[in-house]
Amino acid sequence: MNISHILFLFIALQPLAAFTQRSLPRIAIAGLAIESSTFSPALTEEAAFHAQYGTTVFDTYPFLAPDSSLRHRATWIPTITGHALPGGAVTRAAYESLVNKTLDSLRKHLPYDGLFFDIHGAMSVVGLDDPEGDFIIRIRKVVGKGTIISTSMDLHGNVSWRLAENTDLITCYRMAPHEDAMDTKRRAVENLLARIESGKGKPAYKAWIPIPILLPGEKTSTRIEPGKSVYKAVAPAAAQSGIIDAAIWVGYAWADEPRNHAVVMVTGDDREKVAHTAESLAQGFWRVRSQFVFVAPTGTLKECLDSAVKSDKHPFFISDCGDNPTAGGAGDVTWTIGQILARPEFTSANGPTLIYASIPGAELVKAAIKAGVGGQVDGYAGAAVDHRYAPPVHLIGTVESIVYGDKDAEVETVIRIGSVHVIVTQKRKPYHKEIDFTRLGLEPRKAAIVVVKIGYLEPELCAMRAAWLMALTPGGVDQDLSRLPYKRIQRPMIPLDRIDREPDLSARLVPSSDKLKLP
Repeated sequence: MNISHILFLFIALQPLAAFTQRSLPRIAIAGLAIESSTFSPALTEEAAFHAQYGTTVFDTYPFLAPDSSLRHRATWIPTITGHALPGGAVTRAAYESLVNKTLDSLRKHLPYDGLFFDIHGAMSVVGLDDPEGDFIIRIRKVVGKGTIISTSMDLHGNVSWRLAENTDLITCYRMAPHEDAMDTKRRAVENLLARIESGKGKPAYKAWIPIPILLPGEKTSTRIEPGKSVYKAVAPAAAQSGIIDAAIWVGYAWADEPRNHAVVMVTGDDREKVAHTAESLAQGFWRVRSQFVFVAPTGTLKECLDSAVKSDKHPFFISDCGDNPTAGGAGDVTWTIGQILARPEFTSANGPTLIYASIPGAELVKAAIKAGVGGQVDGYAGAAVDHRYAPPVHLIGTVESIVYGDKDAEVETVIRIGSVHVIVTQKRKPYHKEIDFTRLGLEPRKAAIVVVKIGYLEPELCAMRAAWLMALTPGGVDQDLSRLPYKRIQRPMIPLDRIDREPDLSARLVPSSDKLKLP
């Protein structure tokens, strides 16, 4: 074949190549995710979301890597995604800034066949109810009714009626801890592509059922019953013909909004199956409402420490769960570390080795840097945000390590006081992997006791522990819900109230987004 033949074929195939490119669906990506407690005095600013813009959004989703099959099935238009550590309510200015940037980006690249909406579902915003509902309505006004929106959520999120109306496809995690988080996001994308490529478009039916249950994640873990069986029923329910997906949301217990409660949603094209499946899942959840228990034995902090000191099982983990930064706690409540340092067992360097993770203290971190490893520090940490239960803790000890560069903490230092190794951070950080400790020179597997600001142990910590107790400590994500001043959630609500009459768990069919009235 000579050069003229090659040139002829190249020119001839250009229209076909252009047609193929044009035929790919145009799919936008957007979303903001945070779990934020209204019972914490902390506030979350825009920087906490570590927002990704444009093509950097792809870094968040391994299944959309350049060489992935999904990447080549659409023309992707990533706008803005942001994922913040759980914390206090988001300031209105931060929310408006991120939302408006997203909307501006969406306007620039219209039109869209689909939109992947990646949210958590438990965002609280100062002065605004149901932020995710507000966000998706504002997105709809930009992209129009025709765009198919597929929403991916955390099972600890909340699904309001208006979120259900404005989304077309919706799903959530089926595991707690959330080992299936990325699988869920991928499923949301695959569902979206399948409906666009097949030409089936939006589901004919969406069933929504609110359930008057609001439980902490530490009582609804899928590691144990009844949560294990409740969630085990979801996958086969979603696999039925005529069903696209099925999901159960436990809801977020530490925010005081009317939308905060459990919800079941099922989407599909078979009206009878959609409704029946949703009702079956909801009734299964309701039947076991009184059987939910904590994923680990619980006690007061004193009871937990007494047990840990006496135990020969090492490492003995204690969850300081009332100020858990992975659930929305401020992360700087000093009540627990103050109690630990007051105990005589830990005053000597020869006492039981205890690692405490962690307490933020920017000024003490500066002092540690100045003193250097091996130097002495004398200063205060914590209670800069949440000082309702105890004042800043006074720490006098030896600097054991200083580590820079963590995305959340920025700078971390370990201060040894007697036999206690206190991790002090420039900014708050959750500790849920072994490397979080070992990179600081700590050996959690050899420690007698490890106290972590967390609720249920994440997989690596759970695999590491020889024993484990959850201390019911105070804070913005207090596990004792009866101690929280709820004023706005719908009542009655399990477990706060007794409900003698069976609730209405019939399927409520949600209107298609095609029927929305947009300005």
